[in-house]
Amino acid sequence: MQDNKNAFNMIEGKMIVTKEGKRLGFVKDITFETRSGELINLVVKDTTPYIKNLNLEKTNTNEILIPYSAIIAIGDFVIVSEEDLI
Repeated sequence: MQDNKNAFNMIEGKMIVTKEGKRLGFVKDITFETRSGELINLVVKDTTPYIKNLNLEKTNTNEILIPYSAIIAIGDFVIVSEEDLI
């Protein structure tokens, strides 16, 4: 049986793009619920100007967050649905 889990070090540093191909930045970190282990957000580094148009939630240190529920696929890139970001 193949394990479909992705370890954080396999995601860290990957480019985040929309399914339309717009670049948003790179994965810096993740946030998660400590009790359940549920993943909540990706923390984005090296953001592009395009991401500023999306009005996404930010941390108290002004880092942009992308909801984990917006992720469509993880491969060479982390692909997100722009509709789920708005």
